[in-house]
Amino acid sequence: MAAPSSKNIGDLTGKWKMNKSQSGALEPVLALQGIGWLTRKAVGAATFTLDVKHFNAPPAPPADPSSGPVSHIEIDQLGTGGIKGTTEKRCLDNTFREHSDWLFGSVKGQSRWLNVEDIDDAYLKAGFLEGDEEKGGPNGEKHIISYVESLDRGWTATQIWGFKNIEGERKYVRNVVVAKGDERVEVQLVYDFVE
Repeated sequence: MAAPSSKNIGDLTGKWKMNKSQSGALEPVLALQGIGWLTRKAVGAATFTLDVKHFNAPPAPPADPSSGPVSHIEIDQLGTGGIKGTTEKRCLDNTFREHSDWLFGSVKGQSRWLNVEDIDDAYLKAGFLEGDEEKGGPNGEKHIISYVESLDRGWTATQIWGFKNIEGERKYVRNVVVAKGDERVEVQLVYDFVE
């Protein structure tokens, strides 16, 4: 289902279901991240729904909470077939925070607002809608960048979030690049709006 016009990168609150037929394959990404074969197969067979809460609040540690409110995005991933998803907690202040979960292990990541002209990588910036209606950041930004480094497996993951026209419908999309050493895997993740 297409994203309603009321949704943009400044308000992702709601439920978003991954559209597997419009998204790229997760298997090569998970393999590069060191995820075992059985887990990759289970994750690949599941369909994930993101339950997103997007709000403003003081920044999470290690940032100074007295520095004023910033955007937060908290996402619980729910998988079909009993597959446990992960929880994403992003504070859009470009500060590194460490996190550990069952799937990706120990990581540190940072997130912030940006515009397409701030993105150097051709794949990461490709195809996004750039009209004024996509402005959602505090200074009119149209995208979010999430950058994660694995602390124990040696990979990095860069995601650009925004909206694209996919088969005639406006959809929430993440362009993702995972790299480890000289290897690089690209994948586009497309989400249908549920509610």
